[in-house]
Amino acid sequence: MCGFTGPISTLPGHAFKVPDEVACDSHPNIIATHRIQGETDSFGSELLDMCSDCYAEHLESAIAISKELAACDWCDVVAAGLVKTRDYEEGMSGPVYDVCPACISVRTARASKETKEYFEDY
Repeated sequence: MCGFTGPISTLPGHAFKVPDEVACDSHPNIIATHRIQGETDSFGSELLDMCSDCYAEHLESAIAISKELAACDWCDVVAAGLVKTRDYEEGMSGPVYDVCPACISVRTARASKETKEYFEDY
């Protein structure tokens, strides 16, 4: 059975230890071998329990989705390879955004610069 969490800092796709004797969400007669974090927002996430076959399908689907074109949540540019991330300023369990590689690079450079400036004073 699918589990749920409260606010959580990990992102969709994160793997968790499967509790003993938990069944696959899609095949109740098969023991789950993987527990993966699914849909996530600032209120929490769902945990998907999968058998090996379902996990293989999940991986194939994730690879296909990563190649699809979609609009970046931050700049609205249509791009492939969007990454699920959070805005540092919204906290560790804030909303999850689909962000293009260019925006990730800009954010990383800005955070690096801010960190360097902060530690120059010490």
